[in-house]
Amino acid sequence: MSNHRRVTPQELFAGHPLALQVLDRAQALVPGHVEVRTTTSQVALRRRRGFAWVWLPGQYLAHPAAEVVLSLALGREDTSPRWKQVAHPSPRHWVHHLEVRDVADLDEEVGGWLREAYERAG
Repeated sequence: MSNHRRVTPQELFAGHPLALQVLDRAQALVPGHVEVRTTTSQVALRRRRGFAWVWLPGQYLAHPAAEVVLSLALGREDTSPRWKQVAHPSPRHWVHHLEVRDVADLDEEVGGWLREAYERAG
């Protein structure tokens, strides 16, 4: 058994209320239960596997363009111009990165992508 205490989302995102709002909104947009797993760098939403991650680019970049990023795992490439970047780490896996400047950025279009990612992770 590990002696490492788990970090909570509130601890990870201390001083970043937008990140907590994004996490809450993302959870509200999916149709069922999710496991919330926090590491030292991000908060993951999971079913059998992770499908969405909320993280702070300022941990890695000196002058990030947005305070918060929501990353989604889809089984296809989505070509929306809203994505900051799309990574393709394996043949059937695309990770889409959305810069979030306001919780209102998580609109119905993002909700559709979240539900798609959620269904795929089950």
